[in-house]
Amino acid sequence: MTTTEQNKTIVSNFIDALFTRGDPDAVDDYLAEEFVNNDPPFGASADREGMRSAGAMFRSVFPDWHSDMHLLVAEDDIVVELFTASGTHTGTDIMGVGPSGATVTLPGINIFRLRDGRIVERWGRLDDLGFLRQLGVTEHT
Repeated sequence: MTTTEQNKTIVSNFIDALFTRGDPDAVDDYLAEEFVNNDPPFGASADREGMRSAGAMFRSVFPDWHSDMHLLVAEDDIVVELFTASGTHTGTDIMGVGPSGATVTLPGINIFRLRDGRIVERWGRLDDLGFLRQLGVTEHT
């Protein structure tokens, strides 16, 4: 298996472990100590613990949270993932909104940089506004 293929497998396994299976140890298994999240989601810190807390937050609010990967492209040390995550709001409150039982989706794109078999950086664009609209935090105008 080429390094590029290995990198794709690492990213795929990380996303599956943290966001689909809800395993917080995935952060220790796949992210380098010096990991930097250049676009942390929803106010999380830009380090490994921020990624761990983001995964835990999604699972506590949406216990069935999972990520469906639509596309995974890699070149050299970069892996790009196009995905849609979703879950049913049956857990804890989020942004002042109590559990509604509604299914919420969050499409996005992640770009990961890897070194020596570990993820060292992430950039991402999530549909934050669409997510907030589904929660009822903001209205469609």
